[in-house]
Amino acid sequence: MSAVIRHIHYKPELEELSVWLGPERRRYKYFDVPQDLYEALRNAPSRGGFYNRHIKGRFECTLVEPPSQPARRWPVLPAF
Repeated sequence: MSAVIRHIHYKPELEELSVWLGPERRRYKYFDVPQDLYEALRNAPSRGGFYNRHIKGRFECTLVEPPSQPARRWPVLPAF
């Protein structure tokens, strides 16, 4: 587990890597990332170090804006 990287996801058909960073869980989407590089990131002993050396600044990316309002969850009320 990385202190910086909270989650990663890869879409092989698009070669698209999503990385959630920091306590704010900012999501960055990286394009044209080869699958073998994603697998190396996934298996790296230090995902943060690997990310900084091999992904950050090397691929086109965009910050994915979070929804303006987080989904609200309502409690389930007991039946009467």
